[in-house]
Amino acid sequence: MNTSQSRTSSVFRVPADVAGLLGFLAVVVIGMSLASDRFLTAGTFQSIAYQLPELGLFALAMLMPLISGGFNLAATFTANMAGLAMAWVIQSHGGADASLGVVLLGILAALATGAAAGAMIGAIIAYTGASPILVSLSAMIFLRGLGEFLTRGGDISGFPHSVRYLGNGLWLGVPVPLWIFIACALAWHVVMTRLRLGFTTRMVGSNLEATRYSGIATARAITRIYLLSGLMCGVAGVVMLCSFNSVRVGHGEAFLLISVLACFLGRVDPFGGFGRVVPVVIALVILQVIASGLNLLGANQHLATALWGAFLLAVMLARWAWAQGGLPSLIRERGPRSPVAAPASRRHKESE
Repeated sequence: MNTSQSRTSSVFRVPADVAGLLGFLAVVVIGMSLASDRFLTAGTFQSIAYQLPELGLFALAMLMPLISGGFNLAATFTANMAGLAMAWVIQSHGGADASLGVVLLGILAALATGAAAGAMIGAIIAYTGASPILVSLSAMIFLRGLGEFLTRGGDISGFPHSVRYLGNGLWLGVPVPLWIFIACALAWHVVMTRLRLGFTTRMVGSNLEATRYSGIATARAITRIYLLSGLMCGVAGVVMLCSFNSVRVGHGEAFLLISVLACFLGRVDPFGGFGRVVPVVIALVILQVIASGLNLLGANQHLATALWGAFLLAVMLARWAWAQGGLPSLIRERGPRSPVAAPASRRHKESE
């Protein structure tokens, strides 16, 4: 009897980080509802449901590189290039009158473009040993310049109804982009918890040399990590094109900072080795609730951007304080100390 009860309690036990984030989410919702009487409405939650997927997909694209001890600064422009690939396929085969088959072909082109860009970044990092930040920054500049050249600084629009449905339609009363995000989050959860690549990703982030000496092909693993990151960027590019009904280089630039913030708020270790999908998803909901609340309160867009940066700094400071044992531990460390006894040689001289 006791054994069955312990098993049941272990199944329903909520991890501490998840419980903390859920509590923080409850505080944010209560605070926003007190600040604005328009917050707890169906329109607000529908707006959150439409806006969350784009940010969420970029956070998922950033998750695996961060856990592996790397970074992908080229995420947003990889998504833009994927959107351009989809737009080119559709515009070349009917434009606004393109068939559903052409749209599906365009989606495949977008996913392939994102995966190829991610694989290129990962291969350079893996086989040259270059810094992930420098490689992804160089790729970001390259993809941005290439996109501006191909579009001549403009945008591409004019897509069939099926594209608009993917970005703004409802299925079972839930926005289609949210279904896409849920499916991607579940897929990432399976990868990180059930597949060998997820275990290898954590090992690479914890200690690359030890992972290599254990017989794991680290170069191949890093390439696959960034390939999957690019694939998720391709999904984000498809969702952005369908939501905006257009594609333009620069769409989603603001998501880069917030996606990193979501990962760190979701307890992803900035030095690699640890991170889970569920806390990151909860952190995404928290950030989107805050963004919607600020919008209802009429906050200036530039002030909101500054608040995201300040929030990221606050999260990093809070995590550092927690790693030191919490605020009481820091106070004890910096409290009054007892006088240090003089060295024996000094006491001997003073006695003489």
